[in-house]
Amino acid sequence: MRTSIRRSQRLMAFTAVAALTTGLLAGCANDSDDGSSNNSDGGNGKGNITLTVGTFGVFGYKQAGLYDEYMKLHPDINIKENVTTRTDVYWPKVLTRLQAGSGTDDIQAIEVGNITEAVQTQADKFVDLGKEVDKSQWLDWKLAQATTKDGKTIGLGTDVGPMAICYRKDLFKKAGLETDRTKLAEQWKGDWSKYVDVGKQYMKKAPKGTKFVDSASSVYNASLGGADQRYYDKDGNVVWDKSSGVKSSWNVAMSVATSNMSAKLKQFDKPWDQGFANGTFATVACPAWMIGYIEQKSGDSGKGNWDVAAAPTAANWGGSFIGVPTAGKHQKEAIALAKWLTAPEQQAKVFAKQASFPSTPSAYPNLKPAADTTAYFSNAPITQIFSDSAKTIPTQYFGIKDQPINTAITDVGILQVEQKGKAPAQGWDAAKNEIKDVLGQ
Repeated sequence: MRTSIRRSQRLMAFTAVAALTTGLLAGCANDSDDGSSNNSDGGNGKGNITLTVGTFGVFGYKQAGLYDEYMKLHPDINIKENVTTRTDVYWPKVLTRLQAGSGTDDIQAIEVGNITEAVQTQADKFVDLGKEVDKSQWLDWKLAQATTKDGKTIGLGTDVGPMAICYRKDLFKKAGLETDRTKLAEQWKGDWSKYVDVGKQYMKKAPKGTKFVDSASSVYNASLGGADQRYYDKDGNVVWDKSSGVKSSWNVAMSVATSNMSAKLKQFDKPWDQGFANGTFATVACPAWMIGYIEQKSGDSGKGNWDVAAAPTAANWGGSFIGVPTAGKHQKEAIALAKWLTAPEQQAKVFAKQASFPSTPSAYPNLKPAADTTAYFSNAPITQIFSDSAKTIPTQYFGIKDQPINTAITDVGILQVEQKGKAPAQGWDAAKNEIKDVLGQ
């Protein structure tokens, strides 16, 4: 659901960075306003076989030099990357080409928000990559998202978005709260409502002009990212209105929305960016890719003031896959490239270039954020915090309408309460009516 976290750019690394994604989710990549596409060569390969890689936003393969490296290892191969900046343009185009059985790239990226649709309706249009790799390399829950009921794996995991809490320890100190990351994490461990309780304490002595959290929707998405159940069950049935995960996440979001602790900002809008620079809020739900974004938007004033603590529960927000369409002209070569790009060694190289946290646990011991980033976040053990979260995230089942259902709840239901002062029941009814339209009920 990176809801499509793509309203920002993916070049926001654990090194000093550049941008991120909308919906909030394949690595968090950036959706441009015009939705245009552009073709960019992966390198200067002169091989006899040209492989095309279709992506949305910035996946980091070119930026990390992986295309050039692969072409040097395989002189017969030339790689060309076809980039569509907007996911809402990219995926419908891919679906049309899959249905037509022609025009697809040799490798196609698939965002987590679209993986269930691909698994349930397009599995026959993709090669079974599970037969080509050691599936134990990937996180179990990540692999499960791209695997059909009969065991066909249509995509190999690229990145994931394990969750933490990023917080301004300077603001916490002024509010008289604990600033040590380990002790702070213990205060809210296991329950997002405990995180809200810390917010209530913060607001009693909040520094002038500051709030505890950026938005209630942020808390909702973070909480739901660690729930055992969201909008669909494992059989593909819509259960959003009965989901225990939705209920608990809505309740915690309402605790925020009906209090004075939210800055009431919409994530990835300009005022939200300004909130980082101005120190408007003291905490933000923080998937791995958010690290570079904060570093960029907070600027010099945030250096050494931001810190990172474990989230109340292990959760995921974001991530993508790459698959090989059966309509491709060079399946054998495309399979080999897909395997190589998603191998732990290559995922670690992309991590070193930008904030794309690997979906392959064997890469974790050797991951090292840039020294500047470590210093920026008060020498927090960033890699360890995100690794611990990634390894314990529950398997979640996504549905074909997962993203629009999520948007109805966050951008309609929660905003009705948080920004328009409606009662929680009214916000829920507004979301419910929107979801009925989405589902055609």
